[in-house]
Amino acid sequence: MTTIRRFCCNDLLRFASVNLDHLTETFNMSFYMTYLARWPDYFHVAEGPGNRIMGYIMGKVEGQGESWHGHVTAVTVAPEYRRQQLAKKLMNLLEEISDKIDKAYFVDLFVRASNTPAIKMYEKLGYVIYRRVLRYYSGEEDGLDMRKALSRDVDKKSIIPLKRPITPDELEYD
Repeated sequence: MTTIRRFCCNDLLRFASVNLDHLTETFNMSFYMTYLARWPDYFHVAEGPGNRIMGYIMGKVEGQGESWHGHVTAVTVAPEYRRQQLAKKLMNLLEEISDKIDKAYFVDLFVRASNTPAIKMYEKLGYVIYRRVLRYYSGEEDGLDMRKALSRDVDKKSIIPLKRPITPDELEYD
């Protein structure tokens, strides 16, 4: 049986095996701690039998006005637990928190342009490619900014794709 619960400090010492996938971005401990302290509602773990970490999602809420949105910083599931809808459950949880609690207009995420399985999964979850960010990953690989409109964005303005790619220095950060 799988339990989805809030991520806690002890999990930082237990989730390294989930991060071994070459497509998973890894960060330093202070980065994870900042997210845990600032956006605890957006940091969850899927735990299996024997308290084994199966996957996690880490995100935040940011922006102003109609750019107020939930952001998926990382979502990953260990290879042996994939194709069990865990990523979908984690994504749905972050979307619900963004929509119902924080009243965000949309949820966004960045994905490597070469990560076709992830792109297809996000599209199945209702995400669209909003824009391409040239050389987003380590100055080498392009990233895709994918978005899903939430209930507050009645006209779905947040997901109208940009017509041209942008560079990382054109991104807005909060």
